[in-house]
Amino acid sequence: MAVARCGNCPIRARYDQNPKSIIGRIWRWHINWCPGWKAYFKYLPDKEKAELVYKYDLKK
Repeated sequence: MAVARCGNCPIRARYDQNPKSIIGRIWRWHINWCPGWKAYFKYLPDKEKAELVYKYDLKK
């Protein structure tokens, strides 16, 4: 399997710049089911996970 590039994803950067843009909203919708994002998130340290949960209002 290829390495997930979620940490430096250009679409994620677009969301960070403007969450209400169409690209930002697509990225946010996409991470709810993306296997790459789930794999990336699974292997993050707990502190980084907590930061992402807060920043992106993740439910899990």
